Parts: sequence; structure tokens; C-alpha cells
Amino acid sequence: MVRNIRYLIYLKDIFILSLTTFGGATAHFAFFLDHLVYKRGYLTEKELIEMNALCQMLPGPSSTQILTGLATKIGGAPFAFLTLFVWVIPGVALMTAFGIIMSNIDENQLSTHFLTFVQPIAVGFVAAAAYRIVKKVIRSKTSVILLVISAAISVWINSPYLFPVLILVGGFITAFKYKSQPIEEKEKIKIRWTALIIWISVLVLIAVIGLFTQSLPIRLLENFYRNGSLIFGGGQVLIPFLYTEFVDFKDYLSSSEFLSGFAIAQAIPGPTFSFASYIGALSMREYGVWGEILGGFLAAVGIFVPGTLMMIFLIRFWDQLKKFRIIKASLEGITAVSSGMVVAAIFLLFEPVQANLLNFSLIIGTLAILLFTKIPAPYVVLIGLLAGFLFG
Repeated sequence: MVRNIRYLIYLKDIFILSLTTFGGATAHFAFFLDHLVYKRGYLTEKELIEMNALCQMLPGPSSTQILTGLATKIGGAPFAFLTLFVWVIPGVALMTAFGIIMSNIDENQLSTHFLTFVQPIAVGFVAAAAYRIVKKVIRSKTSVILLVISAAISVWINSPYLFPVLILVGGFITAFKYKSQPIEEKEKIKIRWTALIIWISVLVLIAVIGLFTQSLPIRLLENFYRNGSLIFGGGQVLIPFLYTEFVDFKDYLSSSEFLSGFAIAQAIPGPTFSFASYIGALSMREYGVWGEILGGFLAAVGIFVPGTLMMIFLIRFWDQLKKFRIIKASLEGITAVSSGMVVAAIFLLFEPVQANLLNFSLIIGTLAILLFTKIPAPYVVLIGLLAGFLFG
């Protein structure tokens, strides 16, 4: 009974996050820090940073993988998929609906002015997260140096393919300090291969079925499943992959439709990967509304399931792996580099924000509210949205 109540509370928290988190994976991390760590205590700051770093080394939607990885630890693989459903359903439903609308009206009628104040608020969230992280986990000169270098490289180069390399290098550097780590009693690592086998088997199966049947729904599922298995770096990296495949190569939608949908995707809460449902819906427009709904659903399954399966596979032996001194020592570098990426995100997210007094005030005001008041984070976002509707 107590366990079931705990599951329900977690799912309620995830649903709240699915409706109130804006700004992509990096900004989501700030919301997770506030809600899952400080408010609920599901895990510590260090554990969240470690999980975030682990997700950066995997393909797929990193914020989704954090939530499903935590759900796996709480209630196993079935609970992880239930969490995935609760987390993605609002964004997927909205983007599928926008796809249906876009196939029937002039895209110029859609406006995202109500998002005017949300982006600088998101920058304030990331700044607050960066401050808290640095204060909590950076405790040595080596960590400081790695953080600064990581932040500088992330801003300067800003390539998602560099992120896993930086994390591995940071871990490698501090791994040499393993002798300073206490010896822990280690258990034999038990690797359960089921999730990995399912991931690979599904990829091969739908590719073969799609090749022989040439069924558009199956081919769409394969296309998105393949992209979900290969893309590192979050939702922003998804864009060039999807544009090349579905606009340039397959011509399922126009460039104008693609860009309009991407603008809308920035205006809704939840995972940025939900944008795939918009493309899936438009790709199936010749089948009518029910075909578009099916396209949105298949795109969501394809883009989210591979990363979830990989996270379920790894998270089951991650705690055992961390008991090895060399792994434990490497976590100092991994968390320092990951923290540097969060610091870099402040500058990267600020780039598209207009540099004016209002936006600076919103960033500083959000930072102050999060650090010095007990106002819940979702309320800050909702106030920003309301102000956007009224004055945007």
C-alpha cells in the first residue's frame, strides 16, 4: 500500500513537471533539481548530476532518460515506461494536434508571442541550477579547473558530439586519484541484458518489415526509432537530423511547415523530442485525421523508446559499478565537466534572447526568487506564460 502511494506521488510529480518545464533538456535539469531533489528528495544533487552525466553519454532524450532512470530504481522497468507515458503525453498530444492544425490552416496564423517572457525565465532557472551545483559538488582545484575548461569548450565549440568525449576525458583525468578513495565492499556486477536485446531486436525487426512491406506507418516508426537510437545532445540536435531526412530527402513536409512546428515546440512544456510527433502527424496527412494521430503516436514511440531501453539497461548496475574506486574517483571529473556544461548553458540559452533591460531583469528576478524565496518553480513559469498572453 505504501509503495503504491509512493508510485502515485512520483507519477503526479512527473505530470506536474510535464506541464511546467520549458526550455529543453538543460533547463529541465534546473526544474528537476528544484522539484525532485530539494522539494521531494528522490535523490541528491550529486546523484542527479551523475545521472545527467550518464545520460549525456547516451543517445536519446536526456531529460526523459533521467526521469525513467529514476523510475527504474523506484519501481523497475514497467514503472519506467509508465513514467515515460506520463512525462511525454502532454507534449506529444499538443504537437500531434498542431500537426493536424498545420495540415488544415495557413501556418502564418500561428503565433508564439506568448512565449516572450518564458525564455529569459528559463535562463534564470539554469543560472540558479548552476549556482547550486557549483556550491555543492565542486570541492577541489582539479574540479574547478575541469569545470572552467568544460564550460569554455562547450560555449566555444557547442557540438553535442563533444559532450560525451568531454565527460569521458574528465572522468579519465580524476580516475588517477583512485587511491584516495575508501575501499568499499563490492558485489559482483549482475548485468541484465533484456532491455539491450529488446532495443536491438526491435530496431532490426521494424527495419526488415518496413523494407519488405513498404508500409508508411512502419517506415515512419523505423525512421524515428533509428534517430532516437543515434542522436546525442538533446532536442536541439534532433532538428538537423529530422530536417535532412523528412524535408530534404523524403519531402514529407515543407521547410516552412518544419520551422513553424519547431517554433511551436519551443512554446510547449515537456521534452523537446515531442517535436517528432508533429512531423509524424504531417507525414501521415494523406490518411486523414486518424492517420495523423497514428503518425504522431508512432513518431513518439520511435523517438522515446530506444533511449528509455538503454537507460533501463545501464541504471540497473550503475550503483554497483560506482563502488569500484577507479569509477568513484572518475565521478569527480565527470560531475565537474557536467557542471561546466550547465554553466555553459547559461550563455548558450541567452544567445537568442534579446539583450535588453526587461530580459536582464527577468533573469535576475527569476534567479533571486529561486535562491531566496520558497515560491514553487512551476508558479514562476505560469506567471511568465500569463504575462506573455497579456503583454507579449
